[in-house]
Amino acid sequence: MLFRSCWKSRHKNSCGPAAACWTRPGLAALLWVCVTHFVCGGVAMGVTKNVVQKDAEFDVTYNDTVTSENQTIYAFNQTVSRNKTEGVRVSVDVLSEGLESPILFVVRQKQAVLSFQVPLILRGLYQRKYPYDHVGRTLCQPPSRAASETQYFYVDVSTLSSQGTNYQLRVSRVESFTLLTDKKFSFTASPSQPQYFKYVFRDGVDTVIVKVNSDMTFPCSVMSVQDIQCPVYDLDNNVAFIGMYQTMTKKGAITVQRKDFPSNSFYVVVVVKTEDEACGGPLRFYPLRPDELMDAGNRSKRIDVVVTPAIDSKVYVMGMLFCLGIFFSIYLLTFIGACLEKKRMKETREDYLNPADMSPAETGKTPVSPYEYGSIADNGSTLSSEAITDSATSTDNNYGYMERSLDSVGRSRRESLSSVEEDDYDTLDDINSDKNIVRTKKFLYVSDLSRKDKRVLSKKYQIYFWNIATIAVFYALPVVQLVITYQTVVNVTGNQDICYYNFLCAHPLGALSAFNNILSNVGYVMLGLLFLLIVLKRDIVHYRALDRNDHNALECGIPKHFGLFYAMGTALMMEGLLSACYHVCPNYTNFQFDTSFMYMIAGLCMLKLYQKRHPDINASAYTAYACLAAVIFFSVLGVVFGRGNTVFWIVFSVIHILATLLLSTQLYYMGRWRLDSGIMRRMVHVIYTDFIRQCSTPMYIDRMVLLVMGNIVNWSLAAYGLLERPNDFASYLLAIAICNLLLYFAFYIIMKLRSGERIQCLALVLILFTAVVWGFALFFFFQGLSTWQKTPAESREHNRDCILLSFFDDHDIWHFLSSIAMFGSFLILLTMDDDVDRVPRDKIFVF
Repeated sequence: MLFRSCWKSRHKNSCGPAAACWTRPGLAALLWVCVTHFVCGGVAMGVTKNVVQKDAEFDVTYNDTVTSENQTIYAFNQTVSRNKTEGVRVSVDVLSEGLESPILFVVRQKQAVLSFQVPLILRGLYQRKYPYDHVGRTLCQPPSRAASETQYFYVDVSTLSSQGTNYQLRVSRVESFTLLTDKKFSFTASPSQPQYFKYVFRDGVDTVIVKVNSDMTFPCSVMSVQDIQCPVYDLDNNVAFIGMYQTMTKKGAITVQRKDFPSNSFYVVVVVKTEDEACGGPLRFYPLRPDELMDAGNRSKRIDVVVTPAIDSKVYVMGMLFCLGIFFSIYLLTFIGACLEKKRMKETREDYLNPADMSPAETGKTPVSPYEYGSIADNGSTLSSEAITDSATSTDNNYGYMERSLDSVGRSRRESLSSVEEDDYDTLDDINSDKNIVRTKKFLYVSDLSRKDKRVLSKKYQIYFWNIATIAVFYALPVVQLVITYQTVVNVTGNQDICYYNFLCAHPLGALSAFNNILSNVGYVMLGLLFLLIVLKRDIVHYRALDRNDHNALECGIPKHFGLFYAMGTALMMEGLLSACYHVCPNYTNFQFDTSFMYMIAGLCMLKLYQKRHPDINASAYTAYACLAAVIFFSVLGVVFGRGNTVFWIVFSVIHILATLLLSTQLYYMGRWRLDSGIMRRMVHVIYTDFIRQCSTPMYIDRMVLLVMGNIVNWSLAAYGLLERPNDFASYLLAIAICNLLLYFAFYIIMKLRSGERIQCLALVLILFTAVVWGFALFFFFQGLSTWQKTPAESREHNRDCILLSFFDDHDIWHFLSSIAMFGSFLILLTMDDDVDRVPRDKIFVF
């Protein structure tokens, strides 16, 4: 009573409240007196205010009136226990309308002061103002050192309005203020009535996941995890000041570790925002007048919260062992397969020495090909189509060359070659003429397109590897630095909206927020390294065969150039590294980390497939990487400017179609054409001679079929992009690359079988196995656990729990399966032509 009477006597000549502040124990009353006398005394201008203090009770509704001439103080007391925490909530309603001044409520506690006005004015974007007449706030509970003590707190009610204002005040205890583990608790919140609850770590639990769910998408809300300290930031305009927080619509989840909270407890705060724009909702109209108050409508939201224990260290160990075990088992299977293959090759070599056991292909007999529907002299019927090329030779010369022995051509080439420089071969006029003769034949064999010196081509294709290694170093270093900065920002600010994780299955380790998403990328690195080792072994075997002048290595089979294979293995390893960097903090600004080397892998696979039977005319590394750089450039432009931008999609579609036409022409004429001022005249001549004067069939029918199908696919994809304008431009661009790769691969397999070749058992098993793995991988990829195409709150609606070992989610399984599928795809490219290793190159068709 002495304490309360002191407060009453000191407030007889004071006015207004004090601002919320932090005070040390025992100084709250002194601070209140100072603020009211010296800050607000000047406002009172000598007006005497009648201060009335009332003893109040919990769960009782007080209806009263306040004016500028009177002030009411409600005194409450409660018993606080050290081992038990009770929440106290203050609810206020203003019953009068048309107020000239708001009512100010100040709650004074032992170690904290809370103040708010009613109507409560909350601001949105563009300074929109939303008034709320009903306000509810939970009081911060300071810790008690005594086993049990009685604490007092006071609710001061005042206003500057001369008119009487009616209000209702109710102070009540909060039931279930302390959240229990694995027990769901439901409540209702609104912008003016935020809610928060306390959670205490139980023994043996070091990490928990706070899950918040709602059946309502809107209104947009914010969930926050804050340390046990006063004040608690529980309004839309200050909830981001401390702790960890994230916006949410229907789902939200934050992983909390004991080490981050010295008190072994924390507050779970839920705030409903005044507007929905942050969660992807509609943006309200701009106010006509700056001071206009806007009706917020009903923004109450029913929410469920549950705190569940996270995984322990044993699950981490099991996850890592499982991940490494999968890929080391692939190493073991590869080693066993290599041993069996070595044994098989040894037996085959012994059989080869016995002529009775030799196959028709090994005896040099030409396989029957569907190409040979008629005489080779049939080229004359479509010769006019060659007007578009720059060939300087006549039809007779073409026929004459084809009747020559390809063996003699090879001998004359080896005898006349005096330099290993590629330019020495390409710049001579007579050799250029020879190239025009060879590459414009109706039926081409591998020997026609493998005439350059092997050392020259080996150096040419090794550049692919060295270039991609250089690109990888210069690309990876700033990427690693940037994602470390991202993770640091997330840890320091607590803003969980920066990174688009699957928060329901994001297991932290050290400073990393989602270690499982990073660990699952180890497969790309391990299998990329394994592929490099396999290629190195084949390269060494082939090099030794060349050293001993092995006839099969020199004159038979598809020419062996391993530079592109080395580049593919390096690209697969870099995909794993950069995908891991991307998943440190996946978001809108670093998406290209995860996709850049996907484009490169697709491009390198197409180049390798083309190089197999076109080694002399395949693109150089500089040209290939320049084109891939252009693709990545357009990928960035599409993500930044492409969403809903019609102009961008028109420009991109035109470039896509033009690039398709130019590439088609390049492939059809084997590079023997020129893009110059005379191109239009030659095109008109071809159209006139082949389609108007006479209806001629294409000279290269199979090539034409492939290119027509390719143009249909690419024109369709361009039309789809122009009409639908998909939001995920990066995936759309990757789909274009994959569709073209699959089309060319299917064409290659079909033509290989049509040409009388066969697919060996190993390659066939790899094709079937890889196709199945790709199917399962794509299934998990399209689960879509998060997307930076939407707002962070909308992305969290797609979050799902872990599905494998309580550690890995759907996207992690995509990482596992896609790395295995890519490794299998690379092995297919490496082994699919092993069946022609003993067939002379002048018997292997080009398609």
